[in-house]
Amino acid sequence: MDFVDRMMGQSSAQRFNSNSLLKFTPLSVPVQKHLEKVYATLAAALVVAALGAYVQILTGLSAGLVGVIGGVICMTALSVVQPTAYNISKRYGLLAGAAFCNGFVVGPLVDMALGLHPAMVLTAFLATASIFACFSGAAMMAKRRSWLYLGGTLSSAISVMMVMRLGTWFFGGRALVFQAELYVGLLVFVGYILVDTQVIIEKAYENVQKDHVKDALSLFVDFMAIFVRVLVILIRNQERKEERRERKRR
Repeated sequence: MDFVDRMMGQSSAQRFNSNSLLKFTPLSVPVQKHLEKVYATLAAALVVAALGAYVQILTGLSAGLVGVIGGVICMTALSVVQPTAYNISKRYGLLAGAAFCNGFVVGPLVDMALGLHPAMVLTAFLATASIFACFSGAAMMAKRRSWLYLGGTLSSAISVMMVMRLGTWFFGGRALVFQAELYVGLLVFVGYILVDTQVIIEKAYENVQKDHVKDALSLFVDFMAIFVRVLVILIRNQERKEERRERKRR
């Protein structure tokens, strides 16, 4: 689904201002305000995705294909519906629908991780959040447009991986392709954080109609793609540890 989709306090001396989160960047104030909306919307989408995963685990429903189709429909509709002051609630609803479906699809993987080790999901989330914060911050601090050139390379990498996946139906080698998708895909979506963040900044600077909902969706797809891959890597490592323990017991 990743390829189809392409998520304060105060000091004793003075009150902490949320606007200062972006003060270290050379961004203008309007762009900073737009980014604050984008990241707040992204955080809300991640909460909805967590709710979707919880519902799947609680109900045990196996509706992966339905979830994928539902997520694609919501994302497509969000791209088509133009942002206006009158349909903002509708667009928030579409983003929530896409996030819920994405979380619902990821639910079985999360359930598996919880079964192996309860702390694994939290570890994967914190690792993903750290990766996202570092690379998104790097994109904001970097020279404008300096990472946009990666877009074509990343798109080509995704196309190659899709062709490789189709090739496994005819030539086999699914395990090798899965390994490539896991680690190369992780690098690709980390790169997309850089590209998508700078695209959002450039659109805001060029006074293109600011759409924080759609921008949040782009970052949400990147976040979830990285989270899934980090979680799979942790699961595979835990399974290897369990296998070694079993061998020692024998």
